[in-house]
Amino acid sequence: MDFIHEQLRKPYGSLVPWLALVLFLAGILWVVRTVGVDGAEQSRAKLELELDRARQEFTRHKEAQKARKDLAQVWSVLPVERDFAPLALGITEEAKHDRVVLPALSYKTEPTLVPNTSKGLLEGTMSGRYEDLRRFLYDVETAEELVYIEDLELVRSDSQQDQTLTFNIKIATYLRGDAGKPAVQ
Repeated sequence: MDFIHEQLRKPYGSLVPWLALVLFLAGILWVVRTVGVDGAEQSRAKLELELDRARQEFTRHKEAQKARKDLAQVWSVLPVERDFAPLALGITEEAKHDRVVLPALSYKTEPTLVPNTSKGLLEGTMSGRYEDLRRFLYDVETAEELVYIEDLELVRSDSQQDQTLTFNIKIATYLRGDAGKPAVQ
């Protein structure tokens, strides 16, 4: 105690209580920083990580909902397998309407990797003038049914016909089975 009294009597002695106060406050600051702030920063970092995970999961959930909705929409557009023959007849009728000759259009189905669906193929030759063929192809591609031209190949002709072209054509569609909707995972 004498040492403290002695130090207080020196010219810088009035600064000693202030220095002690500064050291005491620095100690409190260090304790608060290590215990409170660092702990709070770690908690905040952990919460931010959890928030990012939750956002990613929410985004995946929204994408999955959109994919299910899109799948349901596509599924509703697909013709049923039993409607494949009438679809072929409809395409033949469209060809007649567009003045395109479409003799002997064969049709078959192939299995796909998607359960309860198959791929329907219509194959044959078509002949007509360029303008009529173009109109027919446009009508097929823009039909309500999900139908597309898979292959179109010009057939060489030995005789010079007046503006008549002949093509081998392959028209494809996907068909849904009669059993119902596909399994959505």
